[in-house]
Amino acid sequence: MTRVLVVEDDPQLVRALVINMQARQYGVDAAPDGATALRLAAAHQPDVVMLDLGLPDMDGVDVIRALRGLTRVPILVLSARQASEEKVAALDAGADDYITKPFSMDELLARLRAAVRRTEDTPHAPATTLVETDGFTIDLFAKRALRDGQDVRLTPTEWHLLEILVTNPGRLVSQKHLLQEVWGASQSNKTNYLRVYMAQLRRKLETDPSHPRYLITEPGMGYRFEG
Repeated sequence: MTRVLVVEDDPQLVRALVINMQARQYGVDAAPDGATALRLAAAHQPDVVMLDLGLPDMDGVDVIRALRGLTRVPILVLSARQASEEKVAALDAGADDYITKPFSMDELLARLRAAVRRTEDTPHAPATTLVETDGFTIDLFAKRALRDGQDVRLTPTEWHLLEILVTNPGRLVSQKHLLQEVWGASQSNKTNYLRVYMAQLRRKLETDPSHPRYLITEPGMGYRFEG
């Protein structure tokens, strides 16, 4: 059973989410604030986290950062904050998706299914499991990234993108292909998602993110990994 941690201080919304998810055979834990969320995440190890940013005790972005210290499971933000800088801050902190309130329950459940699929999908075994560059090392088997001998913490979405690129070295991977593989066919025109996540990967892996050596943009077409 897939276990979902809902972090939301609106009891009415929590009740609706719990009823809808339990009806679809998800296990659900609910936390009304950030501190409870972190305690439940450590104790119950959820498969997915749904998180409101407007919590009574902590800002949701700080909760995302704290969760990333505990787990790499998908984090779906549910928020009434619509400003693009709020969305970028949440994604930069480690969120995998951002759903603006009010939302339809059908869309939310579709996003949840997509998040679960991304973590369950097993890619075809690559020809090599270790990708080494002068700047970083990717262990595809262990799902680890190392830079200067230190673990680099990647979200599931960041890892999925990186995995597609490094298993196709030197090959242009189109924007449409990356969007469909990582976010699903319905999101195949959301090129801004790619820009945000590729910028995050470069900040984490490249020595000079503004002049990337390994994660290359082909303007208007896609991205390429140069080993």
